[in-house]
Amino acid sequence: MTGPHPSVALTRRAVRRALADVEPGATVVVACSGGPDSLALLAATVHEKRVPGWRVVGAVVDHGLQEGSAAHTAAVVRRMADLGADETLSARVTVDAGGLGPEAAAREARYAVLEQVAAHTGAATVLLGHTRDDQAETVLLGLARGSGGRSVAGMRPAFEVYRRPFLDVTLDVSRDDTVTACQVLGIETWHDPHNDDPGYARVRVRRTVLPVLEEQLGPGIAAALARTAAQLRPDMQLLDELADQAWRDLAAAADGATSGLAVESLAALHDALRRRVLHRAAVAAGAPASELTHEHVLAVDALLTDWRGQRWIDLPGPVRAQRAQGRLLLERPRG
Repeated sequence: MTGPHPSVALTRRAVRRALADVEPGATVVVACSGGPDSLALLAATVHEKRVPGWRVVGAVVDHGLQEGSAAHTAAVVRRMADLGADETLSARVTVDAGGLGPEAAAREARYAVLEQVAAHTGAATVLLGHTRDDQAETVLLGLARGSGGRSVAGMRPAFEVYRRPFLDVTLDVSRDDTVTACQVLGIETWHDPHNDDPGYARVRVRRTVLPVLEEQLGPGIAAALARTAAQLRPDMQLLDELADQAWRDLAAAADGATSGLAVESLAALHDALRRRVLHRAAVAAGAPASELTHEHVLAVDALLTDWRGQRWIDLPGPVRAQRAQGRLLLERPRG
């Protein structure tokens, strides 16, 4: 008796590993777009639920960004039911790009819905279908934008209620694997036309940059980038944990909400920790994290490490950073 196709077996193994600690009978939500990544994930989760008896809920979010999106959402709901989901849910959202851009705004709206679905169903976790190739694209985009170590560390395999089974770097689940798994299982998938639109930076990375790198540097670039992210991620997590503790200690030592942070204590921190603490302090004071850049943080840092009598630094929000009487004040400007 032969086993499943290697790509099918790989997706199932990834789900089995990712959900190893989920209690029998628990509810597991699978986010589905109708593409091969998410449908391969749903099929693998439905297969793996048999022994622990998980209740699998398939959820699709209609962003309303394309003509016919409602009909597509209805088709995905039917497909999720056909694959054996115990329950299917769909929701339509209004995407307001604002200053985020359409991709980021759609992602923000989608996660808000998925969090509501998780709360409504009492889910133990929500599964996302990102693969090694998505991770490689994320790392390259982070490098190109100069976004720092956290961005180059890529997407996290697990965070909050979410898990990404296909980002297990030891399994190396690729986009080709999910496409093949769906073909072998006879699952009809949807191709998002946005994935062919060169107006999106991620599409240009996928269609042009990665193939050129493979051609010039040899095969395995996507896997190497994903490994780089996996190696860097624990270092970034440790730095973030240390920065969180330093921020809590400094905030606790502050004498009242507007008294500011001690310059001497801040200056004694290592650069890597101090700048993370300054970022946290600025966000806590009201600066939007999406608008607060590394250059903003460096300018505030100069109030501590290169003090030449600067009056203040204006940050998004608006928030003003000012050094006075041995304290660093971050507050909304008066008047």
